[in-house]
Amino acid sequence: MPGKLDEKTRRKILSFQRNEITEHIIYGKLAQASRNPHNRKLLEGFSQDELAHYGFWKKHTGQEVKPSGLKIWKYFLIARIFGLTFGLKLMERGEEGAQEAYHKVGRAIPESQKVMKDEEMHERKLLDMIDEQKLRYVGSIVLGLNDALVELTGTLAGLTFAFQNSAIVSLAGLITGIAASFSMGASEYLSTKTESGGKNPLKASVYTTLAYILTVFFLISPYFIFANPFLALGVTVMNAVIVIFVFTFYVSVAKDLPFRKRFSEMVAISLGVAGLTFVIGMLVRIFLGIEI
Repeated sequence: MPGKLDEKTRRKILSFQRNEITEHIIYGKLAQASRNPHNRKLLEGFSQDELAHYGFWKKHTGQEVKPSGLKIWKYFLIARIFGLTFGLKLMERGEEGAQEAYHKVGRAIPESQKVMKDEEMHERKLLDMIDEQKLRYVGSIVLGLNDALVELTGTLAGLTFAFQNSAIVSLAGLITGIAASFSMGASEYLSTKTESGGKNPLKASVYTTLAYILTVFFLISPYFIFANPFLALGVTVMNAVIVIFVFTFYVSVAKDLPFRKRFSEMVAISLGVAGLTFVIGMLVRIFLGIEI
């Protein structure tokens, strides 16, 4: 059977083999590292499925293929740091460009069409079943990030023009941000306690508070570095866009949501509030005649 394939088709199948054996090892390593019995069982199923697919393609090439060590460690570390669902769906996204190649090979090997469809449906179903704490509390993280981005970016913009002093702005912003983070955490605790979503109120509160505080320090950091408050504000705005980009990308991958629309909305809201508050700070300084 291997001799019936033209060289171009054979090379494509060898790349499929390499991908299958690589993912077999990735899922196996993640299964070993998982402390959740439910997730471990699912990941072991993934691993065995990929090994079976590797065997199917090997029948048509008659050749062993080595896995990609770089890809193994790349996605293993991503999944361990940012969560299983994000890591596996990011890996799945990376394979979307190969769909056309799969279809071309399917015309040469008709029985492979069923294997590819079964693999796609099976993996998507299992990914949706993965039990992961990070995703259960993603709403709490979003709450902390959104509020910190909108409130603190606006506050820093207003304080920058009102005081025009990096040291004072950083001190006032830090106090405001930390106080607001604890207030937001308390509100999330009470809100979660009244809901019936299965989330732990204390954990939800901690996720919200930590997300808020980390965002606060990241946004305020330029004021500790630059003496010019307007330069510091410019870098803070850049930091806000970076936070929005990273988290929006994370959520869009993990929850299969559109990236561009959510990113544009969050940037528009955060920068719009910052611009409005900057103008308010300017008016306060002018009409109250405050000089520091």
